[in-house]
Amino acid sequence: MALLLRTFARQGVCLSRPQFSVLYRHAAPMGTTAKDEMNKFWAKNARLDRPMSPHITIYKWSVPMMMSITHRGTGVGLSGAISAFALAALVLPGNYPDYLDLIHSLSVGPFLIGLAKFGISFPVSFHTYNGIRHLWWDIGKGFKIPEVYRTGYTVIGLSIITSIAVAFL
Repeated sequence: MALLLRTFARQGVCLSRPQFSVLYRHAAPMGTTAKDEMNKFWAKNARLDRPMSPHITIYKWSVPMMMSITHRGTGVGLSGAISAFALAALVLPGNYPDYLDLIHSLSVGPFLIGLAKFGISFPVSFHTYNGIRHLWWDIGKGFKIPEVYRTGYTVIGLSIITSIAVAFL
């Protein structure tokens, strides 16, 4: 598509027909580079005395912001873990009881086993409960700020309670 537009612009087709002017009106001239365009952008902002765009350092962290970041992180982490375990199950020799016996032979205490259960179950339960919360939003419910905070704290509480319950199994 870009090659086609470039060809038309060089041959003057776009210039001869006003209805095509939208195709090239906001495009950078062919002779400039990205560095030139960037320098023009910063020079224009300096000339107009515009402030530099803020970064995350100026924002006050909130529960919805942290829940969104954690939801994405748990999703990526769970996808990676499931993929790694599936690949390991296909590639590694032996079968499930062999690896279960290996874990039993390590003689780790019940505290570490409970901590591992909590560490595995918290991302699963958090991502599940927060996913239900997102489905609730998809039907158009719960967008008022107090409801967003209330459902956020509910998801955190349910995730912790569920994870502790699984850890004691």
